[in-house]
Amino acid sequence: MELMYQSTRGGEKNVTASLAILKGLAKDGGLFMPTRIPMLDISMKQLAGKTYQETAYEVMKLFFTDFTEDELKNCINKAYDSKFDTEEIAPLTKADGMYFLELYHGSTIAFKDMALSILPHLMTTAAKKNHVKNEIVILTATSGDTGKAALAGFADVDGTRIIVFYPKGGVSRIQELQMVTQTGDNTSVVAIHGNFDDAQTGVKEIFNDKAFAQRLEEKGFQLSSANSINIGRLVPQIVYYVYAYAKLLENQEIEDGEKINVTVPTGNFGNILAAYFAKQMGVPIGKLICASNDNKVLYDFFTTGTYDKNREFILTNSPSMDILISSNLERLIYLSAGCNSDVNKELMEELSKDGRYTVTEEMSKNMKDFCGGYATEAENAAVIRKLFKDTGYVIDTHTGVAAAVYQEYKKETGDTQKTVIASTASPYKFSRSVMEAISSDDSLEHLDEFEIVDRLHEISGMDIPQAVEEIRSAAVRYNMECDKDQMKETVARILDC
Repeated sequence: MELMYQSTRGGEKNVTASLAILKGLAKDGGLFMPTRIPMLDISMKQLAGKTYQETAYEVMKLFFTDFTEDELKNCINKAYDSKFDTEEIAPLTKADGMYFLELYHGSTIAFKDMALSILPHLMTTAAKKNHVKNEIVILTATSGDTGKAALAGFADVDGTRIIVFYPKGGVSRIQELQMVTQTGDNTSVVAIHGNFDDAQTGVKEIFNDKAFAQRLEEKGFQLSSANSINIGRLVPQIVYYVYAYAKLLENQEIEDGEKINVTVPTGNFGNILAAYFAKQMGVPIGKLICASNDNKVLYDFFTTGTYDKNREFILTNSPSMDILISSNLERLIYLSAGCNSDVNKELMEELSKDGRYTVTEEMSKNMKDFCGGYATEAENAAVIRKLFKDTGYVIDTHTGVAAAVYQEYKKETGDTQKTVIASTASPYKFSRSVMEAISSDDSLEHLDEFEIVDRLHEISGMDIPQAVEEIRSAAVRYNMECDKDQMKETVARILDC
């Protein structure tokens, strides 16, 4: 039976999966959601022996029902190949009683590779299915990782162009170098004078500008998104939670049917929402622990029922989580309101107008699977340091937030269920902050980024990823900057329209 999609704000209904992927964002500014979350039609025991690619097919076929088996398997096989440095694609590592789901083995050493390796293939297949003649322009805001992963995925893909906006001074130096040295004739990178929320808001405004869309149409372009607002990004993220449970079962770490918890370092809410979808599909997941850094808007929301972005924006050493407007939370709000698009639309309008909204008691009850926690920079560093000292295992600063929040949760609740922590980036991506946590060397502040990388390699023995080695001497191709209110004009200039 074909699964259709609709906008969380009610403006679009009966949209096919391929068209939802192509559009990215609904015309009314809402996000596409399936009319129901399908149940897995295979047992966890049967999944236990399957490869990542086979697991991906079992999950994605249920959501992308207008893709043929050949089309979908072709997209999966092109995505999850030698670009990843391990055949497992997403290995599980046990350290200090925690299970770290390593999502950073792709070509840009961050979890965004898991979905952005397949999105270009889904999108070009979808374009053919829908007889699209226009060039597809991928427009994306990034807090650091989405940008590079999207650029790498779409570089030189026929029929596409990609423009990435990132906050100047709001990403790590490694993240910035990965973006500004990107090759590809169809790629563009722009630093905005503002924070990630400014970049994300600017991108959404461009999507909602009908006159600008018409102007692009006349020049043979149409916009789409590689952010996690695109359902083609969200669905592939469900796969690794299904795979993680099956791996725990295969490795006899859990009994069949035993519940596990999942802890996710959270910014835009897509990664933890994917875990919630996995639970709704039948994966035995207990608590979804939403880990925030000092920008704890989500912790406050799950604690009080009020979402309030009216607060200081704090730059931290886990920059991909420095977000005050968590776009994907809208999908959970919509579900918690019983898929009532009117209720959701009203709350999103309140957010736009007043910067805050409060959900009803009933909606809060419908979100009881979630709990929030947050970690300060000192708590984050302490966990990274202790884990390395006790086990020799090194994690990055985002994963550190999740580990710190999980340990606090365990202490407060006494919940001893086995827990998978989404390990979202290679420590080398945030090498300075990681080194500051695990080393007492006072000379670090005088070292450049790559000297720090080499020092981390010496201390940890971890291989330096190819993604880091290749930017040591890569030429900077992009130095374009713009004010946050000049993003539309910048897109027009890049596209010459």
